[in-house]
Amino acid sequence: MESLKQAIRERGNVLSDTVLKVDSFLNHQVDPKLINEIGQAFAERFKNEGITKVLTIESSGIAPSLVVATHLGVPFIFARKKKSLTMTDNVYRSQVYSFTKQETNEITVSKDLLHADDRVLIIDDFLANGQAAFGLCEIVEQAGAQVVGFGIVIEKSFQDGRKKLTDKGYRVESLARIQSFKNGTVQFVDEFVTQLSK
Repeated sequence: MESLKQAIRERGNVLSDTVLKVDSFLNHQVDPKLINEIGQAFAERFKNEGITKVLTIESSGIAPSLVVATHLGVPFIFARKKKSLTMTDNVYRSQVYSFTKQETNEITVSKDLLHADDRVLIIDDFLANGQAAFGLCEIVEQAGAQVVGFGIVIEKSFQDGRKKLTDKGYRVESLARIQSFKNGTVQFVDEFVTQLSK
């Protein structure tokens, strides 16, 4: 998705060989025009899958998930990292380790919101090692529902999250696939492949 790649190039900040900061347009401050394009792109890719729910994890996945769900005309759910006072023990639970924050969170979704007949699209802002993705999968499986696929805004293709998911048979659609952050510069997979073929 060219507008997303442009935003990453112009407004993203490479902090290390593995960390990209995109808080000026995606996961702290949100660019409404770009997030709408992201939502449309995922809705178009998954429109024939009979999706009944969109699922994400708080908080960075909320903005893209809401827009995807709006375009698909279905509800969206976010797994909570902190237990709400209004949530009882009637929840699905999973443990998710964050490499960025170096901490493990228990995520929860109310059992009232996910059912065995649901076809679930999981959306997240980043895919790196796949920890959040598999945590959300576990919650969907506890409900007896089906994961239709994953919509990833930015994929770090140099890490093994995609391979782990596709090895399990999951469909993964990423709007920007990053090959490396070499020398503080973002190199996308398609650009890397083009260079190799020259």
